[in-house]
Amino acid sequence: MRTDISRAASATFAANRAQGAVKFDVRLQDGVTRRGRLHESGSLRVRFPSPEAEGLSGVFVNTAGGIAGGDRFDIDILAGEGSRLTLTTAAAEKVYRAAGPAAQLNIALRAEARSHLAWLPQETILFDRARILRRIDIDLAEDASLLLCEIVVFGRSAMGEKMLHGEFVDRWRLRRAGRLVLAETVRLDGDIGEKLKRPAIANGGVAIGTALIVPGDAAVVERIREASESFGGEVGISCWNGFAMARFCAQDAARLRADMMAVLGRASGAALPRLWLN
Repeated sequence: MRTDISRAASATFAANRAQGAVKFDVRLQDGVTRRGRLHESGSLRVRFPSPEAEGLSGVFVNTAGGIAGGDRFDIDILAGEGSRLTLTTAAAEKVYRAAGPAAQLNIALRAEARSHLAWLPQETILFDRARILRRIDIDLAEDASLLLCEIVVFGRSAMGEKMLHGEFVDRWRLRRAGRLVLAETVRLDGDIGEKLKRPAIANGGVAIGTALIVPGDAAVVERIREASESFGGEVGISCWNGFAMARFCAQDAARLRADMMAVLGRASGAALPRLWLN
């Protein structure tokens, strides 16, 4: 009897998990970037709010209102030859407590020759006992360019909330012209609150971030370092293998967001999505 109840509970849990997928491509037509085929399913949507002179901007919306344990979301984006695409999210993404399996977020970004792809979502906020496995796979042509950022916040400090326990696994892979140039995995689990206090991890910080700039060289690094006196948190930047990477750590999300905006502005010179300015 107990086995039957357990199976029924598991089936009910699985049936109530949110799933969403977005897959689309953009192409250059008569000098202007236009959307190609688009597939949406489940609770994930993408909208293109306003026409632009040359590029195209998209905004992701999760109609489920957040991410919970057992949810799965898949994103697959192709920027066609010569196109320009900027992507963000309508709001910060919230990852709630997981009573069972971890949530999964799989992101595939591809950019063809002479294209530019900017992946600039707003913050991901992890609540206490949240569990999420995120995978980001990036495939760039040799002469494609990329501007990418991700911010993760462990608890909402402004609300007096802390993330004490949970699981966060972040796997990144970057290929350029088919060659793997970056492979890293961040894993924080168990007693996350105590681990974040360690000097080698976050030194008490509750917000971390990464910005990836391709192509990136010493000139980009120097341009960003010129703004170092204005940073409210810790920011480190270096370059190798033809790309630059900035790491962020701060005592609160607002400081890190401000630092990220300063770095992105100096890295590209292009305006950030308007939603970042709200």
